[in-house]
Amino acid sequence: MDIFDRSVRFLASIVWGPQTVILLLGVGLLLTLRLRFVQLRRFKLSFRLAFGRKNLGESEKERKGDITPFQALTTSLACTVGNGNIAGVCTAIAMGGPGAVFWMWLCAFFGMATKLVEAVLGQKFKITAPDGSIAGGPMYYISKGLHLPWLAGIFAFFMGCKPLYCTTSIQSNSIALALETQLGLEPWISGLGLAVLTWIVIIGGIKSIARVTEFLSPFMVFLYIVGALLTIIIFSPKLPHAISLIFVGAFKPSSISGGVAGMTVARAIRYGLARGAYSNEAGTGTAAVFHASARTSEPVRQGLIASLDVFIDTIVICSLTAFAVLVTGVWNQGITSTEMTATAFNTALGPAGGLIVAASSFLFGYSSLIAVPYYGEISFSYLLGEWVRRPFRWIFCVVIFFGAVMKVETAWSIGDVFNGMMAFTNLIGLVGLAGLAIASVKGYLKKMDGNNYFGRRL
Repeated sequence: MDIFDRSVRFLASIVWGPQTVILLLGVGLLLTLRLRFVQLRRFKLSFRLAFGRKNLGESEKERKGDITPFQALTTSLACTVGNGNIAGVCTAIAMGGPGAVFWMWLCAFFGMATKLVEAVLGQKFKITAPDGSIAGGPMYYISKGLHLPWLAGIFAFFMGCKPLYCTTSIQSNSIALALETQLGLEPWISGLGLAVLTWIVIIGGIKSIARVTEFLSPFMVFLYIVGALLTIIIFSPKLPHAISLIFVGAFKPSSISGGVAGMTVARAIRYGLARGAYSNEAGTGTAAVFHASARTSEPVRQGLIASLDVFIDTIVICSLTAFAVLVTGVWNQGITSTEMTATAFNTALGPAGGLIVAASSFLFGYSSLIAVPYYGEISFSYLLGEWVRRPFRWIFCVVIFFGAVMKVETAWSIGDVFNGMMAFTNLIGLVGLAGLAIASVKGYLKKMDGNNYFGRRL
């Protein structure tokens, strides 16, 4: 391990120290309590709003936006459901032990309320750009709502840098590794193909991205869930032991035999929260960018839809990955990343399992690659002007190619640093504007309950 890698890991450990952990969980807990566990009480409603055909009282005169509310959900899912769900979960377990999964769950539960508020604020403070498109996100509600343009600029810088370096490297390299392992494809070929396929979609902007993710996101989630469920079912007698590993490892990892040397509660928390935040991005502010683009006259409606991002990403998909590697026993065999998941699927399903992982890695990674440039270009256009959008898309595709052929162990740590800084600055904005968002949520639900849409009151 060279000096740069050690330095980055040290910096990541500082960024994800107690202050970020307390802030991330604290804000999520605060919002959950003040909204009276809205993510549980209105869980069914969130699905009805996202997948239902009726407007449920929403005005026909919709606010300005570029994409439909459902497309905003699928685009946000395309961003969050990536190789973090395959490789990131395995990295968390390898570095922090099975207990890291518990802290990912906790992060996700509170993160549902956090992401709801992010999307509400993103809708409330979005603007119409000079080219007629919609722009929104933490940089806008921090600047316009809190009147702290310097903090908004810091956030925009880290949000712009993360997809350009970390996402390209992690996603393209994970895909290249999976395709090389399962199909023998050279990494440079994978990288070139990914760069071209990504360029075809993102060059058309958010509307082009949304049209692709509207189809791709449901399909890729279904494929991976089937493979993971089959693996878990085949090894179902081991499921109680896997659950025990998670809960024991969360609070007393030293009791687990055959695990990673040096596992501690602090490591479980650090890697669980960091990888959870990297996967579902609740608290980092990316949801506010995508959901701000949705055409809706009700910001709270989009917030409730946004909360499903976290549930699907972490509670469903990340959990399936965790259970698959734990029930098959591959978590403590000295392997990590996509290789761990592929080994688990192969153990249960034979060669077909590895192909499912390779296909899922490709689809998850590709969906992220076509989605994340949008919030990158929004960030840099906020800092530098609208002219930067198209050059950013070209540069992003070039970096994809190099990411496929380079070693990216350090990229995970750099991603943690960027995510931590995004979370830190964004959560300050959420705390400052929480009252406004909470009043909007309560007002919307009270109005809808009064119209007997849901048959119950806040």
